Amino acid sequence: MRSDYNVDSMITTLKNDTRVFAVDKSIETKFVTFRNRYGIDVAGHLYLPKNFNANKKYAAIVVSGAFGAVKEQHSGLYAQEMAKHGFVALAFDTSFTGESGGDVRNVASPDIFTEDFSAGVDFVGSLKYVDRDRIGVIGICGLSGPAITAAINDVRIKAVAVSAMYNMVDSIRNHYKGDYYSTEQRETVKKYLADMRWQEAEKGEPIPGYHEIPVIDGKAVSASTLFPKKLPAGADAVTQGFFDYYCGRAYHPRSINSAAAWSSTTPYGFFNFEFMEHIEELAPRPVMFITGDVAHSKYHSDEAYAKAKSPKELVVVKGATHTDLYDQLDKIPFERLDKFFKDNLR
Repeated sequence: MRSDYNVDSMITTLKNDTRVFAVDKSIETKFVTFRNRYGIDVAGHLYLPKNFNANKKYAAIVVSGAFGAVKEQHSGLYAQEMAKHGFVALAFDTSFTGESGGDVRNVASPDIFTEDFSAGVDFVGSLKYVDRDRIGVIGICGLSGPAITAAINDVRIKAVAVSAMYNMVDSIRNHYKGDYYSTEQRETVKKYLADMRWQEAEKGEPIPGYHEIPVIDGKAVSASTLFPKKLPAGADAVTQGFFDYYCGRAYHPRSINSAAAWSSTTPYGFFNFEFMEHIEELAPRPVMFITGDVAHSKYHSDEAYAKAKSPKELVVVKGATHTDLYDQLDKIPFERLDKFFKDNLR
């Protein structure tokens, strides 16, 4: 934390509102910035509860996700809903993405993304109307791993919930259910990454590419955007679900998933880092996993839940796909989230 840490100077009026979900005008929202311990300024939206009273002390929730999304998408929706339930809530863009800082853009770091959650705790815990002993975090999709990893060692985080969980280390290094790459295919990916690293070094800036790298006919495949303007006929249901959200109903130009791609060398960090390696140390602080019974990502929640110690909860939403848990209010169990945090942030 910098020596001139003045939290009031980090809060400004939210201008040019580009949120892609239904905004509740009864929830006051501010634009904020805060600095992580690597010196990167992280941008966020601060949601204040209905009938907010600056003389009261509130519990607070720090929210981010998914991997490649921005705060104007589903993390903002989650934060708004938690504010409607009486929490101070912060949704933020991870470093190098959205409106957050970082000289390079669209680069993912498992370590720095984990740190961003703790920096968010620094920020909300410095607000005079937040009780430092009542802070929790929510990670969505690919930011679930960093949320839990942050909470394992940052004991200021008293409770953690994750929704539509994706373990991006497992997904990037091993792909779907850990059985995508053969030994030869992984070596092909490593050689591709080495070549892209030479190209980025010579160019002096990141070159876009896939973060999960397909190997087809013995060659690594890349592209300059994650999605084409139109999906080919016969696209699988999972790809269609992501496309419909990021390129359809929740398109946002700053979202990597909507309009760009990660740096082609992004997989390096995820090949060398393990999320949730010491998840058993989170106990006795509680963790909640939310997934759908028809979500293709359900196995990530199942595996993490099995490794975690009690107190823990696994909420399986009937009929919910992975992307349903991004923004479908009839599927996301906000009442369960409300009870979980109110029970554990007393």
